[in-house]
Amino acid sequence: MTDAAPGADLLAQLFTQKPPETAQEMRTLLESFAGFMNADLPQVGALHEAVPVAPGVTADVIEPSGDGPHPVLVYLHGGGWVCGSPATHRKLGHRFAEAGHLVFNVDYRLAPEHPFPTPFEDCVEAIRWAAREAPRFGGDPERLAVGGDSAGGNLAAAAAIQLAGSAAAPKAALLIYGVFDFAALGDAPEGTGTPDAMLEIGRGLVDLMVGSYLGAEPSGSVLADPRVSPLHAAEKLPPSHIVVGSADPLVAQAEALARALEAAGVPFEHHVDEGMPHGYAQMEFLPAARPAIDRMVEFLRTHV
Repeated sequence: MTDAAPGADLLAQLFTQKPPETAQEMRTLLESFAGFMNADLPQVGALHEAVPVAPGVTADVIEPSGDGPHPVLVYLHGGGWVCGSPATHRKLGHRFAEAGHLVFNVDYRLAPEHPFPTPFEDCVEAIRWAAREAPRFGGDPERLAVGGDSAGGNLAAAAAIQLAGSAAAPKAALLIYGVFDFAALGDAPEGTGTPDAMLEIGRGLVDLMVGSYLGAEPSGSVLADPRVSPLHAAEKLPPSHIVVGSADPLVAQAEALARALEAAGVPFEHHVDEGMPHGYAQMEFLPAARPAIDRMVEFLRTHV
């Protein structure tokens, strides 16, 4: 049996089962996929698990092979602000380390136990910490980037904006199918090709995730806060690589950020991979996953 067969079965299961209704159900669902998604890890130099960053915050530090100093990537995992961990996104972190980056895969605190601004503040502090501590793991803090997928893409953009102009300011950002404007969250635009089952999952999960992170009825001022919706301060972003699948309900979020970066004169790349669903960079049984990662690596090589 090929690798594609079990992968396709798992994807079908995600689209057809009863959507999770609580943060704990989301955590259980993601963890059930983690073993498959993180099988056959790439070879790296070393893995240091759960290195303390700040109270309640740790990071898995993944060293590349070879001599440093290495460029640094602070990676912020996805999971709707309510689930996920360095363990659920281990292979993706290893891919960047395999390509020569010292990776800090951050375990920030999660909603609803820790709603906004705690996850955001944890990520900002983790980037500052990585800039300070990179040399002891063979990294070059002058060549630091930030990246993240889904909720992590939101946090990566928001944290990069918060740190703009500081000593820990990232030189580049990988923004992987992220949320950049909470007020615009909703159904996928017509013509995205998003499966109906995924749209149904998306509608239910938006309320769960937004409510867990921001509260049941966030105000307009909260939704427009750049710490929440980084689209509103896109001009402060570093050179950014935006990637999303055409079948992702968040495709419009990526398009809106690309337009804002273009208007602000910020260098960026914007890639839309045809037919790909949300989360596909971790689904290496899908044909676009590895090419997407390779493009990100090339972008980092150019900018850091």
